[in-house]
Amino acid sequence: MAINSDGGRCVSADIAAGISPAAALFHSLADETRLRIVQRLARGEARVVDLTTQLGLAQSTVSKHLACLRGCDLVDYRAEGRQSFYFLTRPELMDLLASAEQLLAATGHAVTLCPISGGDADDPEAAAAAELVAGGEPLS
Repeated sequence: MAINSDGGRCVSADIAAGISPAAALFHSLADETRLRIVQRLARGEARVVDLTTQLGLAQSTVSKHLACLRGCDLVDYRAEGRQSFYFLTRPELMDLLASAEQLLAATGHAVTLCPISGGDADDPEAAAAAELVAGGEPLS
């Protein structure tokens, strides 16, 4: 259930409209903030307040992205008193991100969005993602 940029609807609606589950998974991981949260949770459980402090993000932003990751069953939480501790539910996710790092290293971080195969040159979010990847920013 990734949150789309167009009004905040979740990818689950897109799946019902015909987007494959694989595309929905990668869409849910296509946001830098969600990747930063995943990276932090890979080191262990964290509360929302921990994530906001460590990542320098607003509480509402962290909560929104945690809800998305929970909707995809990639993150869950456990309650302890009045606190919620978030954690990664799928260790395979870190394998996937490690494979992405290897692919980026092998391609010299030259991966770009291809306008011929569906990248939208008029889409500022796509252009920013292409610039981020072309700039060699690692996932972890």
